Amino acid sequence: MSEQLSGERSYDLGDTTLTFVDRPDDLDPYPPEDGVERPRAEMSCGHAVTPQSLTGWCRSLLDQGQYTFNCPALTVGTVPCGAVWDYTEVRRLALLTAEEMLDFEMTLGRLAAAQFCDFKACPGCKTYVEREELDNLCFDCTICEESSKPTKQFCWQCLRPWKGRAPRSDRCDNDDCSDKDLELLKGCGTITLSQVAGVGPCPSVRACPTCGIKVEHDQTGCKNILCPRCKVEFCFVCLKLKIDCLETSNYFTACSSGIAPRQTAMPIWNRK
Repeated sequence: MSEQLSGERSYDLGDTTLTFVDRPDDLDPYPPEDGVERPRAEMSCGHAVTPQSLTGWCRSLLDQGQYTFNCPALTVGTVPCGAVWDYTEVRRLALLTAEEMLDFEMTLGRLAAAQFCDFKACPGCKTYVEREELDNLCFDCTICEESSKPTKQFCWQCLRPWKGRAPRSDRCDNDDCSDKDLELLKGCGTITLSQVAGVGPCPSVRACPTCGIKVEHDQTGCKNILCPRCKVEFCFVCLKLKIDCLETSNYFTACSSGIAPRQTAMPIWNRK
């Protein structure tokens, strides 16, 4: 149950299932622009939120490809809380609408599946299928074979009927078949990490050296980044795992091996 203030959702102060607090919103501590104070409720980690701040933060995590909801509120200095909120808690305290719940749940399912499976919709039968041989772009759709669909074998990269010899890991023989992610890695612009001393421009997009997903650095803080897919930390500059990079440098200084060149091959994730 909720009441509306200024056209926005707000907690019902009569809801005994929530713990209300008289302190600023920990996710958005600035006073509201319209000057209307809204009730704040306490999350399981002890930090205060409003439906708007909680919805906005969790949606931003989904947009970044993260399917776990971590509390960003600061505890000591610049150290974030990091507590993991269960989706049922987020859904309840964000006061999600039915449409928002559907969107959140579909996105959560897709992101969670993507962490463990390489799946796409077959261009023939439109069924989502999983590729187990990550070094082979030639895919045999068993569902199409069983139903005698014309597209039984297709290219995982360009999603057209397979042409040429197989197996291959680079491309099929269809015109314009290319790895768009790899092209982006080769042709993206550059960024400068202003807080990391002695590091010049480096590519703005990298492929995680562990799982291969594309990631970007927000150009704030240290040179390391946490992959939203495999959860492995690595250095955005030299592309070494964080633990290896820090053996000969620190978070805010240049890497001993310098800036890694643009990647010319996509890392293949060995999840076994």
